[in-house]
Amino acid sequence: MTDQGTFIGQIFVIALIVVVAIFVLVVLVRAIRIVPQATAGVVERLGRYHKTLTPGLNVLVPFIDRMRPLIDMREQVVSFPPQPVITEDNLVVSIDTVVYFQVTDARAATYEIANYLGAVEQLTTTTLRNVVGGLNLEEALTSRDNINSQLRIVLDEATGKWGIRVGRVELKAIDPPASIQDSMEKQMRAERDRRAQILMAEGTKQAAILEAEGSRQSAILTAEGEAKAAVLRAQADSEAQALRAQGESQAITTVFEAIHRGEPDQMLLAYQYLQTLPKLAEGDANKLWVIPSELTEALKGIGGAFGARGGAPTP
Repeated sequence: MTDQGTFIGQIFVIALIVVVAIFVLVVLVRAIRIVPQATAGVVERLGRYHKTLTPGLNVLVPFIDRMRPLIDMREQVVSFPPQPVITEDNLVVSIDTVVYFQVTDARAATYEIANYLGAVEQLTTTTLRNVVGGLNLEEALTSRDNINSQLRIVLDEATGKWGIRVGRVELKAIDPPASIQDSMEKQMRAERDRRAQILMAEGTKQAAILEAEGSRQSAILTAEGEAKAAVLRAQADSEAQALRAQGESQAITTVFEAIHRGEPDQMLLAYQYLQTLPKLAEGDANKLWVIPSELTEALKGIGGAFGARGGAPTP
């Protein structure tokens, strides 16, 4: 009996140790909390807000403190489904929106709003309808930056008390009705055709201007070349005439000097005149002869010379 009692006592002690170990393990598990980076945890103590846990190792009071689900503190991108919006000219357009927001206060995002993501979506939809409702279709299609700015300002102001900062709001697409899209496509096609015709006409005009300018430049260059050529030809002719005149002058001077050195008499001069007469008759166009006065004087000299020689006695 003693041995059996001892064995039962040992089992009881072991069981107690196991229970205590499990209890200590549960306490440690509930007391130690590791919060990942870029997240935050809200701690409630006995049902009331106690503190916000920062990333890292945190210790809680077991069975007294309770940590709510972690909140992502990074900037989030949420794309909302297309929303039908009526413009000022009573056209229904479908608009897709994208909202960039970030939770800046985990406590406010937990206690000030039940579902901040759904609240942001609904607020975006109502604000979008208010903004686009004051614009016609053309303004809505061409004023995206203005619409984005107005949406961001309104959303950021409304969500500030929820601990949320709206960084940017973008309109992904604005889809007008199918009939309006067909009309817009026809209008854009006509505008493109008009621009193409204008560009073609402008190109033809520029080509004609360039061709005319090229012809004018070519004519100017041709005229300048011909003028320079005429000047050069005139200079060449003038120089040739000057050279010919200079040569003739030198020839006449040489002949004159030779004649004077030979001291010719009247008979020799008359004989030279007679040799020149047949050359005057050369050519079919010579109808009129001009006889120099020196020729008659030479003929008289020849006659006188022959008469003198006839009357003189023969030796």
